Amino acid sequence: MKDKFFVKDHSVSQENFQLIYDEDLDMYKTFPQPSIEQLPKYYESDDYISHTDSKRNLTEILYHTVRKFSLKNKLRLINQYGRGKNLLDVGCGTGEFLKIANENAWEIKGIEPDTKARALANEKTQNSVFDYDQLQSFRFAQFDVITLWHVLEHLPNLDKQISIFKSLLKEDGRLLIAVPNFNSYDANHYGENWAAFDAPRHLWHFSKTSIEKIFRKNGMVVEKHIPMKFDSFYVSLLSEKYKSGSSNYFNAFWQGLKSNLYAMTSGEYSSLIYVIKKA
Repeated sequence: MKDKFFVKDHSVSQENFQLIYDEDLDMYKTFPQPSIEQLPKYYESDDYISHTDSKRNLTEILYHTVRKFSLKNKLRLINQYGRGKNLLDVGCGTGEFLKIANENAWEIKGIEPDTKARALANEKTQNSVFDYDQLQSFRFAQFDVITLWHVLEHLPNLDKQISIFKSLLKEDGRLLIAVPNFNSYDANHYGENWAAFDAPRHLWHFSKTSIEKIFRKNGMVVEKHIPMKFDSFYVSLLSEKYKSGSSNYFNAFWQGLKSNLYAMTSGEYSSLIYVIKKA
């Protein structure tokens, strides 16, 4: 990809933003980044899918169908690490993951800045979800597992955020982070129309190298990474619409499949889960 290029906010504002490559970290940064006060307006859309449980069209139906399958995989993953079964899910959306974890004997807490999504989540979790300010009020080393499912790319002040998560994690705990990968086949195929750029909501655009470097300088290490194979299909579906103005389901499926086939040898899946521990 280029050192810098423009992408359009197709979801909300229709504005253009520049992505600038950081060679030291092997990542792209959105420029300009909205201020903390401005950011919420870029989430004000009925089409922002992680903040709603609606199933109004085929794309939303597919998203929620895949989400059910993914939730079971995520539960199996956290069960490998939760000796004390204390879970914090940051950016929990409407609370589906917390709900299934709680039903499987996990003590749950969630963070969700969006008011409407948080209200939906609290209906499912006996009011276990809080605004972002609550993050500072949890106990030191309180959690066995902290999860951020496609959330890290949304957070300003990365080093500060990672320091907070590290302090809340038990010594033998795990931080599980899922983020898009701009080195994937589908990212390179769709270029500026790749839906997972999602600027300006996505402030950072990661590679495997950047995740390892960012966490290493904050005293944490990547233990392993796990592919999210369904993401290439969903991202390709949105990218087709951004590219051509219509949902080309056949071509989206084909590009998503090609992305996963490419990743079988390269390891560069559309999205990856990183299992991270204290160094």
